[in-house]
Amino acid sequence: MTCTSPSPHTQGHSHPCTSGLSLLIAQEINNSTSHQLVILSRTHQTSLIASGYNCQTVDYNSPASLQHALMGIDTVISTVTGNPQLRLIEAAVQCRVRRFAPAEFEGQPGLRNQNGLLDRGQDSAIALLKHYTGHIQYTVFVCGILYERFSVNGMMSHRIGVSTGYGNEGDFIANPRQMTSIAPIYDAAQNPSWVCLTSAYDVAQFVVRAISLRNWPTEMNRLWASIDYQTPANLEYRMTMAQLGGDVVGQKRLAPLLATAEGRYDFAVPAYLNSVFPDIHVTRFRDWFLRNWASIP
Repeated sequence: MTCTSPSPHTQGHSHPCTSGLSLLIAQEINNSTSHQLVILSRTHQTSLIASGYNCQTVDYNSPASLQHALMGIDTVISTVTGNPQLRLIEAAVQCRVRRFAPAEFEGQPGLRNQNGLLDRGQDSAIALLKHYTGHIQYTVFVCGILYERFSVNGMMSHRIGVSTGYGNEGDFIANPRQMTSIAPIYDAAQNPSWVCLTSAYDVAQFVVRAISLRNWPTEMNRLWASIDYQTPANLEYRMTMAQLGGDVVGQKRLAPLLATAEGRYDFAVPAYLNSVFPDIHVTRFRDWFLRNWASIP
């Protein structure tokens, strides 16, 4: 997680930083802004400290530990989920943190299926932020599917989505190494399914630039690639079979495909962040994909 504040104030921005996306956001803050940055982590981050980052070890089970770390912080960008994020929100409110970005960064929260497979405590976090809406400003960064899901060795190789159940190579839509694909073509109404994609690096750029905005809407979206593509009936049948067979791994892999068919990763064009920051030149999916797979015969 990252905590920051605009210079020259003494406040900072805080960012829990153990994932690849966390580190990209932290690097972007350090490289392109004058904001002060504090990285919060469960463990001592020797390598990050050696690289010049200000890191604080926190205990997410201790309100006192979190409140101490958040003293003087202006903005929190969270990449932790579940109960740790709820405790982080409570601590942020107690410390009068001005703004909080919960750990989302992909699809629209309002379209998340209620079966719980895709919800790792994020819905509870948004509900808690809504409860404190008079005390803290928040936004959800809606960025669609990360390119890294299609990466060599999967997005887990980038330390992204490690606990999701669909972070391995070939777990989402395409398996380039095997030249196979399971793509949701239509939604339940037989309309073409669309999915918006972006790279983790570009997400980091937009998130960091958004820190400079005076006010945050409750959602900010951005996209680069938009692609229209098995029918929901086939996917639902496979999900039913996985549920009947107790195949939890299979359920976790199918859940994001069903969510794609239901439009969770599609949103309006032009995207908000693209229009606010037109000078950010984002990476085309084709260019990213060819570069990522260039070494694979």
